[in-house]
Amino acid sequence: MSHSRWKSLRERKLAEGLTEPEDVAEARREIRLSMALAKAVHDRRTELGLTQTELADRAGLTQAKISRIEGSDTVPTLPLLAKPATALDATLNIALDDDTRVSFTAHDHAA
Repeated sequence: MSHSRWKSLRERKLAEGLTEPEDVAEARREIRLSMALAKAVHDRRTELGLTQTELADRAGLTQAKISRIEGSDTVPTLPLLAKPATALDATLNIALDDDTRVSFTAHDHAA
């Protein structure tokens, strides 16, 4: 079944009042958060023109760890999240509500 057909089927079932089991809904939230973080790290890294290895060096991490973060293959701890944020010269913003959002705000050094 194609993704679009699966999504349509899921939306129809939810519209009919059927609900997902809580463990499935929680897994879906975790995946969305992990993917949002992966995209934010990748986007900021490429915006700065850095390779994964360069970011890893700046952050005191391995290239493999950066790859796992960008591939959403890991759920990093808060102390770990601070390392790439500092290395990317930015503040990490995470909104943990129904509309999960992850972004970086570049530090302004013009002051």
